[in-house]
Amino acid sequence: MSEEKKSFFSRLKEGLSKTRNNIVSGIDSVFNGFSKIDEDFYEELEEILIMGDIGVKATQDIIEKLRTQVKENHIKEPEACKEFLIQNIKEQMQVGETAYDFEHEQSIVLVIGVNGVGKTTSIGKLAGQLKGQGRKVLMAAADTFRAAAGEQLTEWSRRAGVDIIGGKEGADPASVIFDAVNAAKSRNVDVLLCDTAGRLHNKKNLMEELKKINRIIDKEFPDAHRENLVVLDATTGQNALQQAKEFGEAAQLTGIILTKMDGTAKGGIAVAIQSELKIPVKYIGVGEKIEDLQKFDADSFVNALFDVDKYAE
Repeated sequence: MSEEKKSFFSRLKEGLSKTRNNIVSGIDSVFNGFSKIDEDFYEELEEILIMGDIGVKATQDIIEKLRTQVKENHIKEPEACKEFLIQNIKEQMQVGETAYDFEHEQSIVLVIGVNGVGKTTSIGKLAGQLKGQGRKVLMAAADTFRAAAGEQLTEWSRRAGVDIIGGKEGADPASVIFDAVNAAKSRNVDVLLCDTAGRLHNKKNLMEELKKINRIIDKEFPDAHRENLVVLDATTGQNALQQAKEFGEAAQLTGIILTKMDGTAKGGIAVAIQSELKIPVKYIGVGEKIEDLQKFDADSFVNALFDVDKYAE
């Protein structure tokens, strides 16, 4: 394994340590505490997964498949079905081959999420990574309601070395998007990253604003590849799932950025969100540095979660 891949895995493993301690120690106690596979074994396993924020639907799917596999393979010992459990969790998390097409096409990426989840920071990190791949990136500071949002994004634009289009505090966000889209066209930009307001408590206005922004993009740049990413704070667990549902009513979500995975024992929420909403987790944040926003990879995630060291060699 290359050094880059190894450091990615070790950072991910470190970032998931709290979640691992929460879920895996419980799973290990089930596998070690039962001498046979019976109804009590399944119930205990189910409880551990749900308590680990993997979610009711995902857990039921994982356990149901495990039951079938145990029967088909005539497995008697609990330890012998652990690999199946790990594989079933991976299958719940597969992102799909087309998830990152927007990185290679002329794209407009709307980034939405409530205030405080790390939305602006995630845009800055994403901009830095895309610039590092040789893409021409432009930012739009359309969160004109939150004090200092524009200044924060401008600082990130300097750090990432990309241009930014902004409006005055309180300006119409749709007008900022209009200016940014036309600037992206005239400058032949590869990816336009748009920060948007995160006032979920004022949901009706937020929905209308997102619809207006979408109409402008459709009219001004109909050929652009569209991506709507919602940023969620993993530390909020089931609340993150609820936020994703509500934002899904306002915009057609194409992916999720899950932040603060390094600070939570609730990292299992990544499985719950993807299973329940059928929206792929595309990036996860496991630290403050630009490289700590990582593309989501189901195998790496679950291997790191279960501390499957043999995959890291």
